[in-house]
Amino acid sequence: MDFYLLLGAIAIVLCVVFNKISHKLGVPVLLAFIFIGMLFGSDGLFRIPFDNYSFAEDICIFALIFVMFYGGFGTKWSVAKPVAAKAICMSTLGTVITAGLVGVFCHFVLRIELLESLLIGSVISSTDAASVFSVLRSRHLNLKDNTASLLEVESGSNDPFAYMLTVTVLSVMNGNDAPGGISWLLFSQVVFGAVCGVLIAWLALKFLRRFHCFSAGFDGIFLVATAIAAYALPQLIGGNGYLSAYITGIVLGNSRLRGKTALVNFFDGMTGLMQMLLFFLLGLLAFPSQLPAIAPKALCIALFITLVARPIASALILFPFRARLGQIAVVSWAGLRGAASIVFAIVAVLDPAVMSHDIFHLVFFIVLFSILVQGTLLPQVASLFKMTDSSSDVMKTFTDYTADNPVRFIRFKIREGHPWANAEIRSITLPPDTLLVLVIRGKRKIIPNGKLKLLPGDKIILSGKAIGHIDGINLYEKVLTHGDAWVDMPISRIRTGSDLIIMIKRGDKVIIPRGSVKLRDGDTLVINDASHVNEAWESSDAEI
Repeated sequence: MDFYLLLGAIAIVLCVVFNKISHKLGVPVLLAFIFIGMLFGSDGLFRIPFDNYSFAEDICIFALIFVMFYGGFGTKWSVAKPVAAKAICMSTLGTVITAGLVGVFCHFVLRIELLESLLIGSVISSTDAASVFSVLRSRHLNLKDNTASLLEVESGSNDPFAYMLTVTVLSVMNGNDAPGGISWLLFSQVVFGAVCGVLIAWLALKFLRRFHCFSAGFDGIFLVATAIAAYALPQLIGGNGYLSAYITGIVLGNSRLRGKTALVNFFDGMTGLMQMLLFFLLGLLAFPSQLPAIAPKALCIALFITLVARPIASALILFPFRARLGQIAVVSWAGLRGAASIVFAIVAVLDPAVMSHDIFHLVFFIVLFSILVQGTLLPQVASLFKMTDSSSDVMKTFTDYTADNPVRFIRFKIREGHPWANAEIRSITLPPDTLLVLVIRGKRKIIPNGKLKLLPGDKIILSGKAIGHIDGINLYEKVLTHGDAWVDMPISRIRTGSDLIIMIKRGDKVIIPRGSVKLRDGDTLVINDASHVNEAWESSDAEI
């Protein structure tokens, strides 16, 4: 046991090292994880005997839960909303079209039995979330027309539909081909999965807003349990656990939560570890010596899905949305196969359905081809079709505005004799480009207004241009669009309740808000959420 723990530690260290090396070489890091797994496997250097598909399936499902959950949690809905219709059509209808075309190709060209052909098409029909997220974010690939958001939503939501197709085909192969039974299977997968995802997210939000975890890290632990429950509950009642976990992630990620910075850092690390584990284990399970036997057919399928099936599906769906040719080309090329396809292949291997081909290694080869060729060349394809956008940032998410926005918080205490003591806020002169955002009086936190009188002993928070974070400040972002009631209005006439606009981002400019500033279409407002202003202030404060 100790020896295998040591080997596991060495494997993780190697994955971390190859993460940096692969970035310099321009090769997706997930490919390195797979190769390290193969290095440790039965045909590799360390020759660890491992062919337990059942154990691998359990571990891979556990890892995929967090990949799916964080895929939803990290999707900025305000940016994705304009392309949501495209993305959902791609993740549903596009998955079905891709699976069908691959199935037809396998049956009529490669002469594989029909149901087995459809099974192969179903297993590899989805764009893998882990692969797409890894390439987009590790390469900082900024794309025009919200294409990055389109790919993130599609890849995060189409794995559940590929899983449904896989389960459906396997059910038919086992003789359960009654139309009523298949219809109920599809209905229960979608409806139970979606309802459970929304319900669990709602309950989790209620819990987090009513029960404050005073020990650092426990909010993250609670969300780990939430992600697991989001998968397990619908699976128990016949729903789609992957769909539920993804929806739960979207709802929670686009909600106002305390400590999002810590949650993002926690899930970044955890998801990274899950991806290492997932791809390493799949590499460990593979036998490279068996790849040459299936290589001809696997290569044909890989080329067909990359050059024919995916482009046809993308064109059929995106042309009615009047998408540009460049966007269709990039979306077509970005249809990376990944861990989800291999996990679904393991599900097929463990199923009692009879198959004449080694579907695991067939899919494994296709995934290697996809990550190596498509993943490596995606930036070049985007550049070729002039789809790169230097003005956008694919790394920007809703989950940590304090880190994303150039705002610095300054805290100090009003002492007896200070010029601001016993003065109304409207009568004092603040430093240039700063705004008074919070007054702490004893145990209370007060959102300031012009008539509020500052008292000796008050602790005040000022914001200005910089980067920083302070306990008690909870930021969220609002993007103004055409038709919004705030557009073309001066800030002095806007009623925000207890919330306070603390910064305006207008293109490349950062504006500290004043009452006379008129808001415009396209402005991004950073707002302090004051819904918890009366919580106890526990941090120490500097005096000046």
